[in-house]
Amino acid sequence: MKALVSVKRVIDYNVRIQVKPDGSGVVTDGVKHSVNPFDEIAMEEAVRLKEKGKITEIIAVTVGGAKCEETLRTALAFGADRAVHVKVDEEIQSLTAAQALAAVFKKEGTEIFFLGKQAIDDDAAQTGQMVAALLDLPQATFASKVEIDGGKATVTREVDAGLETLEIDLPAIITTDLRLNEPRYLKLPDIMKAKKKPIEVVSLADLGVTAAAALKRVKVATPPKRSKGVMVKTVDELVTALKGKGLI
Repeated sequence: MKALVSVKRVIDYNVRIQVKPDGSGVVTDGVKHSVNPFDEIAMEEAVRLKEKGKITEIIAVTVGGAKCEETLRTALAFGADRAVHVKVDEEIQSLTAAQALAAVFKKEGTEIFFLGKQAIDDDAAQTGQMVAALLDLPQATFASKVEIDGGKATVTREVDAGLETLEIDLPAIITTDLRLNEPRYLKLPDIMKAKKKPIEVVSLADLGVTAAAALKRVKVATPPKRSKGVMVKTVDELVTALKGKGLI
């Protein structure tokens, strides 16, 4: 059984985001980037299933510019066997990315596709669902536990009311949540081995996909600064302060 795992290059979660002066987006030049944390969890789960003998080959895939090769090398160091780089220089939206990922899934003939439940740059949480719809395949989102047995996957997912367990037929799409696992630390020998693993570079045209902007970004702005807090000594003072702000 082959598994495809999506890894996206995003601004590192430790970086303080700065909005461009013209409001057209956020500053990305000279800013540290890394693998989307939810995608690291997806890759870790695929590697663990391979270690259990449930998966025979792991293929990492990303969509983006030349710098995304670094992201793929990290995925290869985690344990992916090879990688596919859908090279796109311009910014693309979720639907185009989903179309490209769906095309790679069909091209590779994989049985299971792991994606992080969302990317921390836009928090859209929609690419995995779009891929499932485009491929007309079963999906299990926000997975906190995954078990593979033959041609079926049993997935425990977190919902508002608690935990829900689904059994789905493979091939299928699974998006991963934070509590699924804790990604391993990369070792130097694995990082060195990753440099020799193959990366196939393809374009959207090679996959029969045309980039289309379904959404238009109007403006990006920083959130308003919070006002300074007020200390009160008694409940009466608290009630008076709340009334003064029109909150009660």
